[in-house]
Amino acid sequence: MNYWLMKSEPDEASILDLQRAGTLPWTGVRNYQARNFMRDAMRIGDGVLFYHSSCPQPGIAGLAEVASAAYPDATQFDPANPYHDPKSDPASPRWLHVDVRWRETTRLLSLKELRGAPELATLRVLEKGSRLSITPVTSDEWRAVLARLHAASAAG
Repeated sequence: MNYWLMKSEPDEASILDLQRAGTLPWTGVRNYQARNFMRDAMRIGDGVLFYHSSCPQPGIAGLAEVASAAYPDATQFDPANPYHDPKSDPASPRWLHVDVRWRETTRLLSLKELRGAPELATLRVLEKGSRLSITPVTSDEWRAVLARLHAASAAG
């Protein structure tokens, strides 16, 4: 099993939106490396840290899982969509996405708390200049995040 951190702006798709829907398509990825992660490395059942980004309090807001193999992102062909890509050919789509299934809404594990955790120092989202919307997470990082979330919920 692989693990991933997937960023979403809460005004586009929040963990609560995912919880209400159950499963959502992860559309709008327009970075080749992130697309390649979905296409080449993600598998159904992989764990996802759902990260709220570009908001007043960024951080991990919940847990999800990959629910489909990669398939063409229809937003690339829709001229009314902000993620439209006029250069993408329907016969050979440039952009793909996966579906993501909700597993748990957690307390917010803030960016500040992530930065202060020595066991998470290697988390790619913490790297200076890291802008990717999808990054791999090691099994050690995954376990460390879960331990922090469960320790906090057990204490509360």
